[in-house]
Amino acid sequence: MQSSITNTATRYGWPTIILHWLIGAIFIGQFVLGFVMVRISSQRTSFELIQLHKSFGFLLLGLIILRIAWRLGNVVPTLPPSVGALERRAAPLAHFSLYVFQIALPLSGWALVSVSTLEIPTMPFNLFLMPDLPLAESDAAESFWSATHWYLAYAGIALVALHIAAALRHHLLLRDTVLRRIITPSSGGE
Repeated sequence: MQSSITNTATRYGWPTIILHWLIGAIFIGQFVLGFVMVRISSQRTSFELIQLHKSFGFLLLGLIILRIAWRLGNVVPTLPPSVGALERRAAPLAHFSLYVFQIALPLSGWALVSVSTLEIPTMPFNLFLMPDLPLAESDAAESFWSATHWYLAYAGIALVALHIAAALRHHLLLRDTVLRRIITPSSGGE
């Protein structure tokens, strides 16, 4: 059967699957890159990694906005019967929280580079100059946004770890279709 582009009542379509895994990989990769870039001894390498981190941050922001728009225009597959009432109420809140963190984190990074007194231009993937947000530059603002970005990163990665643990629980313990439906696309006949 031919795979579907749109979601069905039981599975996600290709765009949802690709965006899910791409955003997840970038989000986790950004955490690792952010962790490494501030701990590396070479200033040149650190600077290059920071520029790469900013580039992927803007890419993540664009992809998550696209993901949310796609989700709003598509059906969300229903949860299998094995999912209890508490989980049925918690799942939408967990997904909403993931979206909030995936938007807030790049925005806080953008705010951080916008208020930095170093005034280093941001050029995502060296393709174009990204304008700063209209925020006042100051050391105090930079400290605030740096701390905000840091706390959001750790809270976001904890939320992602919880999301992964829940998916593995469904797959390995409950043996239901929750994980499979975001791996294997819907078919045109579903």
